Amino acid sequence: MAVSMEKLLVVALLCCVGGAVLVMGEGWDGKIVMPTAGDHAVEGEKKHHKPQRWAVLVAGSAGYVNYRHQADVCHAYQVLKNGGMKDENIVVFMFDDIAHDPNNPRPGTIINHPLGADVYHGVPKDYTGKAVTVDNLFAVILGDKKAVNGGSGKVVDSGPDDHIFIYYADHGGPGVLGMPNTPFLYADDLIDTLKKKHKARGYKEMVIYIEACESGSIFQGLLPAGLNIYATTASNAVESSWGTYCPGMTPAPPEEFDICLGDLYSVAWMEDADIENLKKETLRDQYLIVKSRTSNHKTYETGSHVMEFGDLKINVKKVDQYLGYNPANENASSPILPRDDLSNSLEGVKERHVSQRDADLVHFWHKYHRAKEGSPAKAEAGLNLMRIVNHRVHIDKSVELVGKLLFGASAGPTMLTSVRSQELPLVDDWSCLKSMVRVFESSCGLLTQYGMKHMRAFANICNAGVDPLKMGTVAAEACAVSSLGSRTWQPLTTGFSA
Repeated sequence: MAVSMEKLLVVALLCCVGGAVLVMGEGWDGKIVMPTAGDHAVEGEKKHHKPQRWAVLVAGSAGYVNYRHQADVCHAYQVLKNGGMKDENIVVFMFDDIAHDPNNPRPGTIINHPLGADVYHGVPKDYTGKAVTVDNLFAVILGDKKAVNGGSGKVVDSGPDDHIFIYYADHGGPGVLGMPNTPFLYADDLIDTLKKKHKARGYKEMVIYIEACESGSIFQGLLPAGLNIYATTASNAVESSWGTYCPGMTPAPPEEFDICLGDLYSVAWMEDADIENLKKETLRDQYLIVKSRTSNHKTYETGSHVMEFGDLKINVKKVDQYLGYNPANENASSPILPRDDLSNSLEGVKERHVSQRDADLVHFWHKYHRAKEGSPAKAEAGLNLMRIVNHRVHIDKSVELVGKLLFGASAGPTMLTSVRSQELPLVDDWSCLKSMVRVFESSCGLLTQYGMKHMRAFANICNAGVDPLKMGTVAAEACAVSSLGSRTWQPLTTGFSA
């Protein structure tokens, strides 16, 4: 076949600049066939012709005192694994400093229930340590391998027929979720990421479970209908979520443990999934079961309001589409609603739990009182307890003073704590919120997992139109005063009782 040099040059040019498809053979007439957007779409859909299930599990904290968050995530992995999900489709974020921490009474293992087995074994450690970041999480959700920094490189490489389950457990605050490496995860950035995933036709339906204080604020006024996303949260936008299986609580962890083994909302959905035939149970069924147990048997005493957001029509779907199906539960009956405990033995009985924000206090308090008098261990535990309480006093007093300096002594507290209607997001300008936090931290130090409780105050400062420069001046003055006061405070004189 003879082809003129002129035609070859044209073909070469088009191939370089437009990705042309060259069709050459006997009798080639010199025509160039250019690919269309539809051709690429077909290729992409063929890659995922068989619907798949994907999961992203995130423990957003570090440190032995936060044992429960990584325990929750490890348990969630076991639920998915028992449900038949492949490791290649499960992406795990966990700092991975708990199992082998010197304080762990059972080295190399993690439990999530007082009588529970080890849930740490087999867990894929995709993103650990410094790789547990907001940027990596968003890259994983979007399936962007090039944007991942560190870790296994595994991402959610999903297609338009796939189902995605995202579970997050950690501390939180109004409009924000914690991460072991700064920055925090802000609600607007998460919602933007979900919108991008939807626009890219990266899933058919998505289910999100979030365990954190004020977790309802992550979706309130922000998650629009039509994204095919169904989300539930451990609490509404104004309350704490709760740790469970804590020392001195009911039920308590084994005697050798001085930390909370799990979180109430989290163990509620996982312990339900452990025993149910998820081919029969709907997302709505599980929501009602979890809501009843997390409310502390509808008393809301050391319990919270489980919320649901997004496209609620999805909640009629069976849970197995997201968590899989464990053949061992084939003969489990349909869920009985509401059921408050695995055995119903605690039905109508109020349990005792610990606010997420107080779990570290409980840990160091028990550690202090268990230690031998005069021992280095007792001195260290007492010092840690003092540092924690002093930090809390410093943060609380600083924020309080900022409010008074900005809005006056009488109006300040009301301005900082006012709650917007349920139809509105926490703040109108999320960039302003992030800026106000940075300004405050530059004078007062990092908010840390405790200080996140004050995010509503910074949001209200933005909503009131306060200039960042004024905020900077006021924060510097307030934090200088509160720092001086906190250095003279002696928390151990009054003690702490669980």
